[in-house]
Amino acid sequence: MLAGGTDLLVRIKTGRIAPKAVIDVKAISELNSGIVKSGQEVHVGALTTMAAIHDDPLITKYFPALSEAVVNIGSVQIRNRASIAGNICNASPAADSVPALLIYGAHVGCVSPRGERILALHDFLLGPGKTALAGDELLQEVILPIPKDDQAAAFMRLGRRRGVDLATVNLCCQVTRSGAARFAVGAAGPVAFIVEDSSGVLTDKEVSADQKKAAIAHLMEKAAPISDLRSGKEYRQAMLTVLGQRALTIALDRLQGA
Repeated sequence: MLAGGTDLLVRIKTGRIAPKAVIDVKAISELNSGIVKSGQEVHVGALTTMAAIHDDPLITKYFPALSEAVVNIGSVQIRNRASIAGNICNASPAADSVPALLIYGAHVGCVSPRGERILALHDFLLGPGKTALAGDELLQEVILPIPKDDQAAAFMRLGRRRGVDLATVNLCCQVTRSGAARFAVGAAGPVAFIVEDSSGVLTDKEVSADQKKAAIAHLMEKAAPISDLRSGKEYRQAMLTVLGQRALTIALDRLQGA
């Protein structure tokens, strides 16, 4: 299926895949429903581009960490073509939209001749290049529950060159007034994952920076990074703690400002 084509066309041209047919879905109006608020949810049509997500006032208001994440995807030209469905269905462990979507509790709506079904994003992503999408299904929309006012989130990313490289590691941090802190981590395992600290240590003003660093490092032990052309696994592991500290600081500042 061809939406933005920013990943698919590259793979075809480089010979990594050789599909018998490519179906252009850009003209399917049901996939191009834009960004709409419905009750306590925001629905994002599958063909919505990264540029449209970044510029949308609903995303900026309710999901600022997602806006931060998508602006890091490729160049301006790529963001003007790349779709949210493509970024998800590509199922790259380093997909920049995924940590923020996970933190905000995103679901995906899928449609086929058999009907519709809704899956939590963490159940939809199965592994590198693998999703729960059936052969006769299309991802129709992304569904985001509007967060409560007692939380704030921030996205961080590390890459070699902005706009022309996949993330070395990326993550999104969310904190709440009740004291919980959660991190959704990408590029550090087969799929992005969430770790949580409910002890209140990370949100306590009286806890030292060194103690918070140790707590984040402990949470990040769940990661299973690999070594590849972009980075060694040891560097990735170390930088998860660094990015975690930075994202935590920003999220806490936003929570206090809110």
